[in-house]
Amino acid sequence: MNFHPEKLPQERLAALAEDAKRRLAAKRRADLPRIIIGMATCGLAAGASETRAAFEQALAEQNLEALIIPVGCLGHCYAEPLVVIENPGFPPIAYHSVTPGKAKALVKSFLAEGDPLFEYVLAALEENDLLPSIADFPRFYLEQRVVMEKCGSIDPADLKEYLSRGGYAGLVRVLGLPPGEIVGVLSESGLRGRGGAGFPTGAKWELARKVEGSKKTVICNADEGDPGAYMDRTLLESNPHQLLEGLAICAYSVGAADAVVYVRAEYPLAVKTISRAIAQAEQANLLGKGILGANFDLEVKVFQGSGAFVCGEETALIESLEGKRGMPRFRPPYPVEHGLWGRPTVINNVKTLSTVPAIIEKGAQWFRTIGTPNSPGTAIFSVVGNVTRPGLVEIPMGTTLRTLIFEICGGIPRQKQFKAVQIGGPSGGCLPESLLDTPVDFDSLTRAGAMMGSGGLVVMDEESCMVNVARYFLDFTQNESCGKCTFCRIGTRHLLNILDRITKGEGREGDLELLETLGRDIKEGALCGLGKTAPNPILTSLKYFRSEYEAHIREKRCPSMMCRALTAYYIDPDKCARGCEACVGCCPVDAIFTAKGRKKAIDQGLCVKCGECVVSCPPEYDAVKRVSPAHLAPVVERPK
Repeated sequence: MNFHPEKLPQERLAALAEDAKRRLAAKRRADLPRIIIGMATCGLAAGASETRAAFEQALAEQNLEALIIPVGCLGHCYAEPLVVIENPGFPPIAYHSVTPGKAKALVKSFLAEGDPLFEYVLAALEENDLLPSIADFPRFYLEQRVVMEKCGSIDPADLKEYLSRGGYAGLVRVLGLPPGEIVGVLSESGLRGRGGAGFPTGAKWELARKVEGSKKTVICNADEGDPGAYMDRTLLESNPHQLLEGLAICAYSVGAADAVVYVRAEYPLAVKTISRAIAQAEQANLLGKGILGANFDLEVKVFQGSGAFVCGEETALIESLEGKRGMPRFRPPYPVEHGLWGRPTVINNVKTLSTVPAIIEKGAQWFRTIGTPNSPGTAIFSVVGNVTRPGLVEIPMGTTLRTLIFEICGGIPRQKQFKAVQIGGPSGGCLPESLLDTPVDFDSLTRAGAMMGSGGLVVMDEESCMVNVARYFLDFTQNESCGKCTFCRIGTRHLLNILDRITKGEGREGDLELLETLGRDIKEGALCGLGKTAPNPILTSLKYFRSEYEAHIREKRCPSMMCRALTAYYIDPDKCARGCEACVGCCPVDAIFTAKGRKKAIDQGLCVKCGECVVSCPPEYDAVKRVSPAHLAPVVERPK
């Protein structure tokens, strides 16, 4: 009988998958209800652990048997704790904001008595018609899940779940192919790096493959530090084996035997999940020595970064791995030539590597049917800010910002008007309403003055001050600057000083021109991507919202009433309810007092402008107002 070594990995994976299916079938009897609970970080922060404990307690009290399956994130982060119940005889039904009390009610009414309690169904938040299943949501048809396909539907702690759904089939396929052919498939697919720069993945792998050297390394960059961004964390927590499969395919393609997953220590659940997944894969011989009987070894380690934003830049990440302070290196040489410990090194983002298995399985042409010609595939965004349904979204490249914000994420809450969207992280651009029809792809966003970035997207309503927003993001990047290059270290400090003055009403004529000149010089002269992109929020907000800067400087007025130094609070005596003490009780500095006629007034000398009085004032009175100090009503003297 002839021996075909390329068939050995196929046979071993088939045996692993068959065993996984058999074990899962024995564990999860078809006649038992299934309670699927989202237990990624967003779910846990909302109380998913307590909800799970309540389900367990209620099942014991009702003497019922059901399977409780912890999964990752479904993307509907606004609805956490999110629970899907599959009760035999019913379709899967998704429930939102499932508190321990709701959990006990669902066990009693639905599992014991057959009443699904439709008032708790997730769709009740969004539609008039009853749409109890996630797959029935209109936004589901506007998304296209490639990377997130299994997120929220499998237990990330159980390798059997991933194997039973075709996991590691892409790795087995490449083990029978020459590395050059695999790299060719990636190049043909047009996959561009999802870490922000958009460099062609196939080209990077080809450069590393051709570099001579017996020892090469591949690194997964999971150092996600953008404010409001949590895409990489969610993928690590929801489907870690998909990342490991992509990492192994990358290593095989470029000839590496060592791999590192660089993840920040502030992601303890992600660190725990990926570390456990590596141990499971090694035990199943999907990692380690002689993977599935092939002539391929791969050792994967987890490295916990200390949370420096600059370490998201690949050369600073390498410095950190080598035990040095995280500071970018001068390039060239590039990491594919001289990287970790001087070895040829390929660094890819979590989303990039997690996309690879699907391309290998379904082909380059399939991948090119999604997205745009120059930006094939999908984009994953964490949408946060002033939006009705914040969460994680995966859309085809080319989808417009308007579709993403208004149709998928529900638009602006509380009947407020859209003002701007910050896309591309703290170094991205602020785009106005006139650019909402901009397609989401690498080239279109760059032309608009923004950038794809790693996928953070912050939506702002009419009450947002664009000067203060620019100051906030610049303050973040200035604090995170490593200080190696003068343009970033000193230039961003000058920019921040100017913005600080403007938001305090101390702006001067010529400040806007100085901001533009400094911003352009920093973009041109900074060493790494952090410095080169740090001025983007200022330059784009100046371009699209210049009148707001001018109002701050020339009129000493914040049109949005968000800058504290340019905002004052007063209580309209004609609207104040006699005897109401709501604002008095909430004031942290006792600045609110009772004036003539038992009306309330604010001591401007004590007021810290926290805004709690605005929140606490009953809507039917609407007596607390925010105004410019220049338009403050006559000050009421506090009785002595």
